[in-house]
Amino acid sequence: MEAAASASDMFDAIVMAGERFHGEGYQEGYAEGSHVGVIEGRRYGALHGAKIGSEIGYYLGFALTWQRLLHRSAEEKPSKKIKALESLIGMIQKYPYEDPTYDKLHEDLEKIRGKFKQVCSSLNIQSDFRINPERSALTF
Repeated sequence: MEAAASASDMFDAIVMAGERFHGEGYQEGYAEGSHVGVIEGRRYGALHGAKIGSEIGYYLGFALTWQRLLHRSAEEKPSKKIKALESLIGMIQKYPYEDPTYDKLHEDLEKIRGKFKQVCSSLNIQSDFRINPERSALTF
């Protein structure tokens, strides 16, 4: 009787080993996948954030430069161009850079892009902002 019981226990151990190894493999794979996913997510977030930062920095530099140029040659009354530039600068200054959880982040970015295009149109300048991924430099 004892021999039959021990043979049955060995058979159960062999059958259950497959399930045990499957469970252990799943847990190890899940932990490794989670770790790699976090690393990949951080890398993607940093790259995407840098692109947005470059774009907004370009818009701000553009607006400040044109604001200064137009103020030098402006008459007494502020023109629509200057008002549009000041509006663009205000939108950029209010943009929540430090809060990636802000729910209207992309919506506000689209508004800034639209205002930039409006300013370029009023200045009769082509609104062509591109980031060249091959050279990691801005092209205008």
